Amino acid sequence: MKVPTPVQLSPEEVAFVRGLVLYEDAEILALNKPAGLSSQGGRGQVHTLDELLWAFAKPGKARPRLIHRLDRDTSGVILTAKTKPAAGLLGKALMARRFSKIYLAIVTPGAPEPKGGVIDLPLRRDEQGREAYMRVCAPDHPDAEPSRSRYRTLAAVPGAALLELDPETGRMHQLRVHLAAIDRPIAGDARYGGALVVNGHTAPRLMLHARALAFPHPAGGTKRLEAPPPADMADLIAKLGLG
Repeated sequence: MKVPTPVQLSPEEVAFVRGLVLYEDAEILALNKPAGLSSQGGRGQVHTLDELLWAFAKPGKARPRLIHRLDRDTSGVILTAKTKPAAGLLGKALMARRFSKIYLAIVTPGAPEPKGGVIDLPLRRDEQGREAYMRVCAPDHPDAEPSRSRYRTLAAVPGAALLELDPETGRMHQLRVHLAAIDRPIAGDARYGGALVVNGHTAPRLMLHARALAFPHPAGGTKRLEAPPPADMADLIAKLGLG
């Protein structure tokens, strides 16, 4: 197979992406993706994470392969495979739902009722010009995709809550749309009705963070990786008294 043409990166870009490394061994590379960085397919002039992975390529070899994606404005753990066999094994494990993903989100206007449970609402893709949205739909809609999200409340104050989320399926924007559907949109999520100011404090972006990822390691056993919330989210959690 022909190796794709490498992307030329600046020294600053190389240093930036190398600074995101959470874990690395012979077969996998995990990064702590910041908010604002597209995983793949960005339309701007800035390189995507997929392109920045050329910083880790050996001469004449392909870059590590992304196993899954995170929304551009979502931060947290993202996994890549350094070898073709590892990519194949991890891709199959992802499809078989053998990955466990844990997210943190700040929502308004307070804790959901009940404070923990499962959101089981089918979703469909809705294209509007160059933008794509996900919408809750009837189970018998021709484009319906079964979608399930588990949630539990970690902390709550009047007007806001910190939730732990576990998506059982992996639809685009799933957690964002599911939480909006139960009237607890994620703070900073302008696309799906999230508050931009929470109890007098600005939500600078989508307050959604991929905190932990557990998966079958290609060498055997289960690997669990964690990433602490970035400074902007940790600051809002502290200001709201949710820490």
